[in-house]
Amino acid sequence: MKKVKDLQRWIDDYTEIQKEVEELTLAFDFLKEGLVEEEEIDGIYASVMEKIEALELRNMLRREEDKLGVVLKINAGAGGTEAQDWAQMLMRMYLRWAEAHKYKATIANLLDGDEAGIKSATINIEGDYVYGYLKSENGVHRLVRVSPYNAQGKRMTSFASVFVTPLVDDTIEVKVDPALLSWDTFRSGGAGGQNVNKVESGVRLRYQFTDPYTGEKEEILIENTETRDQPKNKENAMRQLRSILYDKELQHRLAEQRKVEDSKLKIEWGSQIRSYVFDDRRVKDHRTNYQTSDVGGVMDGKIDEFIKAYLMEFAKESDS
Repeated sequence: MKKVKDLQRWIDDYTEIQKEVEELTLAFDFLKEGLVEEEEIDGIYASVMEKIEALELRNMLRREEDKLGVVLKINAGAGGTEAQDWAQMLMRMYLRWAEAHKYKATIANLLDGDEAGIKSATINIEGDYVYGYLKSENGVHRLVRVSPYNAQGKRMTSFASVFVTPLVDDTIEVKVDPALLSWDTFRSGGAGGQNVNKVESGVRLRYQFTDPYTGEKEEILIENTETRDQPKNKENAMRQLRSILYDKELQHRLAEQRKVEDSKLKIEWGSQIRSYVFDDRRVKDHRTNYQTSDVGGVMDGKIDEFIKAYLMEFAKESDS
């Protein structure tokens, strides 16, 4: 049924565009007869082109994982309050992006900053092709601004890292060894009063993972305080674990593919991908060189042009 639904969406989108193209052709005829204004035709043309480009963009997302949702984790870099404030601004940016696209976004875990902002946040964003779009956001995001937390009014640079992994669903099979799992429970923190959870609904999952390719061992630690229902939080934590394990296998496949292809494309965890320079009113992506002066719009979630530039430049290489 999921496959049928996906195919039906392509058909519906194509049919809608076809109708608008016919309407545009008809409008040209009306223009010759003086029945419509040029502005009206410009509006129809812009609408058609926007929908065609959106469809072409989605057509670039052909990998199995592209159709999935994401687990998006934001970590504040060094720099105290300024970096933590920047991490919160990025969280708001992605939540606004998800809202504009009518995707479901839930905050799975949040660690508040010492004075302001956040130290880290884990957000689940569910919807069609979310990973395909947001995989371009993986890396280090750099902020340059006159800090409101600096008494001398100095220009400061802050960093925050964004990690994007596919949010696996029931169509993806991932093996989890129960013998390697352990659980802790804790009380979810809050702002005080009614917000403080009186029962231990927060869960902490530990998984002793051994990389099957390198033999390296690591402990995967996941905390979930999404709801006040402990079984539900355990379920959510297990879903995040499956997502992480799936992503590890995916990253191995991509690394092997890049070795074979000797590709010039370098997408590495921790690489600086984008700079947000508030004073100069400039946001620039260092991989594609796409930039915009609409800093306010970007921070309100308007990052589609960055995503589009990335996919136009790199989708072909990563899909081959």
